[in-house]
Amino acid sequence: MTVEVTSKQIQDLRTNFLKELENRGECSVHPDDLERIKSGDEWLQRFLLHHDAREKEAYDMLWEAVVWRKEFKTNEINESNVNLDFLKEGIFFYHGRDKEGCLLFIFKAKKHVKGQYDFEDVKRAVIYWLERMERYDKGKPVSLFFDMEGCGVSTVDMDIIKYIIHVFKNYYPNFLNYIIILEMAWILNALFKVIKTMLPEKAVERIKMIKKPDLKSYVDPDQSLKCWGGNDNYVFVFEPEEREVSHNTTIINNKKVHFADGSPNTETSTSYADQSESGGSALKVTPASIITFVKEGTELVSTLELHNTDKEIIFSYKMKTTSPEKFRVRPSAGCLPPGGSATVSVTLLHGFQLGGLSRDKFLIMSMPVDSVDLSPQELIELWKNTSNKSISEHRLRCSQGDQLVKNGSALPSHTQLDGDKPQLTQISNKLLQLSNCQSELHIVVKRTQQLQWIMMFLVVCLGLLTLYVFKNAVYDRPGFCYKDRRDEDVDL
Repeated sequence: MTVEVTSKQIQDLRTNFLKELENRGECSVHPDDLERIKSGDEWLQRFLLHHDAREKEAYDMLWEAVVWRKEFKTNEINESNVNLDFLKEGIFFYHGRDKEGCLLFIFKAKKHVKGQYDFEDVKRAVIYWLERMERYDKGKPVSLFFDMEGCGVSTVDMDIIKYIIHVFKNYYPNFLNYIIILEMAWILNALFKVIKTMLPEKAVERIKMIKKPDLKSYVDPDQSLKCWGGNDNYVFVFEPEEREVSHNTTIINNKKVHFADGSPNTETSTSYADQSESGGSALKVTPASIITFVKEGTELVSTLELHNTDKEIIFSYKMKTTSPEKFRVRPSAGCLPPGGSATVSVTLLHGFQLGGLSRDKFLIMSMPVDSVDLSPQELIELWKNTSNKSISEHRLRCSQGDQLVKNGSALPSHTQLDGDKPQLTQISNKLLQLSNCQSELHIVVKRTQQLQWIMMFLVVCLGLLTLYVFKNAVYDRPGFCYKDRRDEDVDL
């Protein structure tokens, strides 16, 4: 039975949280999570639903979740700071929906080799997918799908399975629909009893251990992969998430810009090649389509020139990026008088890999305004309420051209090393695995050689024994006569 949560319960939860926040200090909560609590009801409602509207339990979980998100840096997790090699393996991904319309978060257990990747990298990858699904489906529950086909006791990684259950239970409220376990070997039943002990009773009821013929009871065949006996021939290929930034937490003018996580960018097929002015906007952007970074001191910086070519209209502009945690933009928004210009500086922050720049994109939006003298707060409010206004858009992409390659080597060495850590870890793990395989192969070959010598010795012994038995059998046969050599010598 679904529990109803009232507006009063949501408001009480918010009030109690903010009251405690005064004692702990705002530094204990990430700004994005604090804004999420202050400005919306959906997230708070999920905590109450998770605990069947019991306010005390919801309050405790809310604090536990926001503290963990702050410490784990959950809001900063993206393709730039997770192990891309692990993401591309296709061990975790989401695709298709169950019969209740919930996304399937798939764990291909057979592909995962315990110890091949650092466990911290695996945990960050799991959180990356959970955060991405939350943004994609706006917090709607997902079904956890364990594809256990081909797994035995020696191959299944219970640590990562327990971690997934743990984060669903403690940090992602009302986010779990079914737990579907497909083609699990009977020998693993005892191991999966551990999962049941970690879950509340109502969640245990949602665990479905099934075989392929029974999958259609929970997932429509058109949403089910071919390898599960369904009709969907989807093959996983990792595609980076494209995100727009939120208007609510932008810091404007000469302060550091921190873009909050936003909703997924639906414009994934836009051509950026020769696009200079979208929709006939009077805002001219230089360079027109590609942002190129050059070395300035210890940083890689790109400069954009914005020019209002209209002689009568005042324009306000705002800049977004698909990777807000990767760049510092100064200023990110402002106003241009008729014929006016502005210079925008985009800086690549230290600690991010250069190899992913080609996937990063920028969006410059502009619209007419009545006054050029708008305060930062007025600009924020202006761009929060743009539904009835005509907005022009100009898109740019980043490029790893010759200039970037030439100047990239001048970055501080620790920056490059930090970016290469995931790759070095992956190479080290593969070398260790190769060394172990070589050692095992050497042992097998040595044992085989020993066995061959033993077999050869036994064959020789068997041959001699056979010859001896045959000889005695011939001499002892009845009617067999032979002359004594000594008698022959006497006759002579």
